[in-house]
Amino acid sequence: MFKKIMVGMVLVLLVAACGQATSVPTATNTQPAVVKATNTLSPTAVPASATPEATITATLAPIPTDTPAPVIYGPNNYPANVNPLTGLSVADASLLDRRPLAFKVNLVPRTYYRPAWGLTYADIVYDYYHNDGYSRLHAIFYGQDAELVGAIRSGRMLDQELIRMYQSIFAYGSADEIINKRLLNSEYSQRVFLEGQAASCPPTDSNPFCRYEPNSYDLLLSSTKTLSKYAASKGVDNTRQNLSGMSFDTTTSSGGTPGTQVFVRYSGDNYTRWDYDSASGSYLRFQDKVFDQGAGEEYEPLIDRLNDEQISAENVVVLLVRHEYLQQPPNEIVDILLSGQGKAYAFRDGQRYELTWNRPGLNTPLFLSYADGTAWPFKPGQTWFQVVGTSSIITQEGDGGWRFVHWMP
Repeated sequence: MFKKIMVGMVLVLLVAACGQATSVPTATNTQPAVVKATNTLSPTAVPASATPEATITATLAPIPTDTPAPVIYGPNNYPANVNPLTGLSVADASLLDRRPLAFKVNLVPRTYYRPAWGLTYADIVYDYYHNDGYSRLHAIFYGQDAELVGAIRSGRMLDQELIRMYQSIFAYGSADEIINKRLLNSEYSQRVFLEGQAASCPPTDSNPFCRYEPNSYDLLLSSTKTLSKYAASKGVDNTRQNLSGMSFDTTTSSGGTPGTQVFVRYSGDNYTRWDYDSASGSYLRFQDKVFDQGAGEEYEPLIDRLNDEQISAENVVVLLVRHEYLQQPPNEIVDILLSGQGKAYAFRDGQRYELTWNRPGLNTPLFLSYADGTAWPFKPGQTWFQVVGTSSIITQEGDGGWRFVHWMP
């Protein structure tokens, strides 16, 4: 009878001890958790003939945790609902049954061209040198629509190559005669659109361009939906194109070194900074706040006027590309020779990678590769390409900071 009581009491103690083990390590702990239940009865309560076990040990199995499997796409195995420019599934797969839409967006002068419209919805953005110390954006939209995009300004030479690479419909606000001839006499000229009759915002299906505050700022805007519908109404083949080329992997790439901050400077009046935000896993964009004439750079967040959110990107890639003058300053026209291969520095997940950029074909999106030729995977999400010259100055700033100062040959 006493043995039954003892066994019962030990079981009670064991259950109580197990019930208190509320902080069992997750599966990252390779050793099983051990809970010890010790008999604490007074020795005088145990007959001399009984030999109780001093300690009873119960072994608990590790609590399993679900580790998400890596999501890998590319360069050409995209499901119908996965955007080949971001590696993300889209809520409305019909959005991918059209061409990408590209807009030429301006950020200078900062006093009235900022904040811009719609950039948080872009899949890919190219930021590159135009002239007179300033860069401009070529923003590509595919997996999401933006109600307004802009302010839209004039095109440059590189736009013609980006239109080919992403087989896009392109909106811009005219250009120098040399550049206009290239764009409007190309094989894709039917997909190039300039403002027709000026109209107040919002844009419409019959007029995809509009003017924001025409009596003051007079900024040119458009939208992805209206431009897409307008292009189709003008006979443009607006069906899904083959955009294979980029690779994506949710797992952090191997071979990186710390890369938590990226500085890109085109001039004292045009510079930018990207800061890695571990909470979101993306890089936040900051833009020049003052003309740096030697006193130092000052930054402020670059905001999207549509939603008041700060611009961010999962991938920031600095491309070193040969720049040539078609026309020397003061009326400079620069050609950026983005074809073949070149050096690239990519940043994702707080890491920096030295890579090669590749454009193997005229109508092929740019992709990145390691030194051995294997594809480097982008993190699923948005990508911003910062294009600088091959003569640019590259320096490290602290642990994880990198500065790129654009330099013409």
